This record gives sequence, structure tokens and C-alpha cells, in this order.
Amino acid sequence: MTVNEIFSAPIFLAPMAGVTDSAFRSIVRELTKNLLSTAYALRPNLMFAEMVSCNGIHYRNEKTLAMLQTLESERPIAIQIFGSNPTICAEAAKFIEDLGTAAVIDFNLGCPAPKIVKNGEGSALMKNPKLIGEIFSAIRKATSLPISAKIRLGFDEENLNAVEVAKVLESCGVDFIAVHGRTRQQFYSGAANWEEIAKVKAAVKIPVIANGDVKDFESLDKILNVTKADGVMVGRAAQGNPFIIGRLLNYFLTGKKIAPPTLAERAEIMRRHFDKLIELKGEQVAIREMRSHAAWYTKGLTGGAELRNKFNRAASVDEFIQIFKDI
Repeated sequence: MTVNEIFSAPIFLAPMAGVTDSAFRSIVRELTKNLLSTAYALRPNLMFAEMVSCNGIHYRNEKTLAMLQTLESERPIAIQIFGSNPTICAEAAKFIEDLGTAAVIDFNLGCPAPKIVKNGEGSALMKNPKLIGEIFSAIRKATSLPISAKIRLGFDEENLNAVEVAKVLESCGVDFIAVHGRTRQQFYSGAANWEEIAKVKAAVKIPVIANGDVKDFESLDKILNVTKADGVMVGRAAQGNPFIIGRLLNYFLTGKKIAPPTLAERAEIMRRHFDKLIELKGEQVAIREMRSHAAWYTKGLTGGAELRNKFNRAASVDEFIQIFKDI
């Protein structure tokens, strides 16, 4: 998949640990494809898988390798990796390319999770542009696939160095960058700073994806107007709302505003999502994970708190199915 092809449908599902697994990506792909009909088949939008550890790939960790498995129906996929050792990161990129299923290799420079930052990975790397350069130079030599990076504005407000990091990435042969408009210090609080993303876009020649606080048609228009970005990445707004990617992409391509799903449609998608989790992970894991997804699906709905209580008490597949039917 070329960079031009990637940006012909520039609304992207963000990588989110514990959320954007194969089951969720399959649902997003199905819904988006249905909204855009046959034209979508000519330019399917790229989705980003949840991040996997380069060290896990190096040591052939069973759980890590399982996360690299994708379904043909959900592709094209960008596989996101994280690490801090240039040699091991390059090895992981080559391993993923050899699998033959990834369209893009994405690298995480933005995860704010304490256990990731403590290891000098994720957004901790924003403090070390020199090491970033070493990592991406090694990855570029190891793979012929397009490479992208997801960064933040900086580690904290006193160190807004996204422009510096973006220039380093560009010099290393990175094909495009996604910028989350917050620092690591902010985690996900406060408003995303789209003006700082605009500075990154103005500083580099490679495509830039804007990320942060895109949740509807209006915010999509605003972030594109402010940042002049080449595309938009949607993260938390897609939790429990796999419809949003297709609705935003359809609006971007056609200008048409498709109404949100009805309650019945939402219940049907929840059921299909649950079925996919069972198929891919087994009943017990599906039950546990669907409770989290159900909390997102029902957020803001009338009677949502009661529904969440029902899902949290449900202990079998039949009980979950009955709740879907009741909805």
C-alpha cells in the first residue's frame, strides 16, 4: 500500500491497547464498508492495531505473537510496535514484514502508561530525539514497508519538542506521522492543542495525521481547518462507537452526514462484536472483555447505568445474548 493510497481515505482508527483488537477492527471495517458501498473497496482506510512489544517479538512471547495475527477481512492494517533498543526494534520490524500481513509498520512514541514510560519506551522517548533517530534509522534499513510514528507534543509543557522530533523522523525516512495534541504529562486530560499540531505540519514535508478530540462532524472540520493536516486519527471516540469511522470518512469523502445508529442497530452490533470475541478468544475471555466494551457502548444512553449493571452481573453467553435481545 503506497502512501498516496493510504491518504486517499484519511480517517484512521487509532491504536488503543485493549480496545482495537482483531474483533473490534473487523466490526469497524464491516460498518465502514457498508456505509461507503462499492466505492470503499477501491480505497479502504488504514486501521492501526493495538501496540505490541518489540522485546516480546524478540523473545517470541506467545501472547505477543498472537496479537500480530490479523484477519484478511480487516486489512489493510498498520501494526504498531514499541521498544527502545534500535537493534531489537529493527528485528521486530523485519519480523512483521516477513509475516506478509501488515501494510504499514507504526512505532509508538506516545503511550503515557507509567509501566511503559518507566522502561524508557512510549512517550518517554520524546525526551531523547537522538535515540529516536537511532531507532528509526535501524528500522528503515530493516524493512521496505511504509513506516509511521505516533508522537505527542512533548513529555510535558516545558518540553514541547514535537517539531524537533518530527524533523528527526522525516530525516530517517519515516513516511508519515500522527500527532496527538497532548503531552505525556496530560495523559488524556484537558483539550488537545491543535495549534501545536499545525506547527508540526508546517515544519515537515511528509504527511501529518492530527489526533485528539475528534468525535463528530464539527470537530473533524475544525481540526482539519486548524492543523491543515493530511488526515485525522480517531481514538477514544471510537470506543463503543465503531460506527464513527465510517460516518466521518463518508462525510469527508461526500459531505453527507449519516445519522447515528438506532438503539436496535447498536444492540445488533454489540451482539456481532461479542460473537467475534467468542470466535477469536473463547467464551470466558469474551465475557470478561465484553463487559468493558458494553460500558462504552451504553455510555450516554437512557437507562445506560442499568444496562451496565446487567452486563457486569452476566456470567454466561446466554445471559449476554438475552441482554442484547432486551435492548
